Amino acid sequence: MTTNPLRGWKVDRTLVKPVGVDLKRPECVLAEPNGDLWAADARGGVMHIRPDGSQRLIAQQADPHFDSTSDLHGRFTSGTLPNGLAFDAEGNLLIANFGTDRLESMRRDDGQCTVLLDTIDGLPIGKTNFVLRDSRNRLWITVSTRINPWTDALKPGVSDGYIILLDERGARVVADGFAFTNEVRLDAKEEWLYVVETAAKRVSRLKVAADGSLSGREVFGPPSLGAGSPDGIAFDAFGNLWVTMIMSDRLLAITPEGEVLELLDDGNPQANAALEAHAAAGTLTMEVMAKAHGTLAPWMASITFGGTDLRTVYLGSLMGNMLASFRSPVAGLPLAHWR
Repeated sequence: MTTNPLRGWKVDRTLVKPVGVDLKRPECVLAEPNGDLWAADARGGVMHIRPDGSQRLIAQQADPHFDSTSDLHGRFTSGTLPNGLAFDAEGNLLIANFGTDRLESMRRDDGQCTVLLDTIDGLPIGKTNFVLRDSRNRLWITVSTRINPWTDALKPGVSDGYIILLDERGARVVADGFAFTNEVRLDAKEEWLYVVETAAKRVSRLKVAADGSLSGREVFGPPSLGAGSPDGIAFDAFGNLWVTMIMSDRLLAITPEGEVLELLDDGNPQANAALEAHAAAGTLTMEVMAKAHGTLAPWMASITFGGTDLRTVYLGSLMGNMLASFRSPVAGLPLAHWR
């Protein structure tokens, strides 16, 4: 049996390198084979970071919603808030916009933006969180909640998150009842869709049928991943599912057998304890959440594999102004735009 390359391995903090400067809420990161990086940016678009370190902000254009305000913690009260990103088949950006509550398409050259989806079954979508394109050019879109304010959806017992599939047949809900749906990923054969349930501290998965319907929902790994909340996920080539735990700022990996390996702990123990107590009591507030974070990628929110060998890891965050990067002992699983 082949030994799991992550067993016994941890991130060496001294080898973590910063990438990018003056980023604003780089929640999601896309990597391309040529070394280019694209990071969601709270100014209303994406930051394009080139291999030589130069960068350019590409902001959304021609829409009155794209004016936004924020407080010191990056909490937006209006306007655009790019969150999850994917490339479409032509290489332009697909944006799950947590501020405008819709799925958008943005041209990579000039930021021209088009709304792809803002309602489903005659109702506003709600808090659109993430978008994933598969090898068949289908889009998997997550909606965290329809509750306003959305922070109330983080309370125990709330499970109104759902998943939309957008393909040649149009848009339709294919699964619901999730506790704050966040990122989703497909395995190497695209047989299972893995779903982060942030408020439930777990990852679930569902079997994918040829027509895109989902069934056989089950928890992958333990029923609770512990301190913090899962946010971003990514597979490596061995089959490990890497998981970022926001606020506790831990990086985990769930092995193919469902075992959890802790790869990095960059959290604040005292702030984490207060966070967990408030979360269990249903009294969680932004003020409590804002105190819980690390230093490498504060409010660690996403993980992306890049580099020519897919062994450079990039961590996105909600409170950081740069990306954290390090080398992995195993390559990442290439996404649809990489193949």
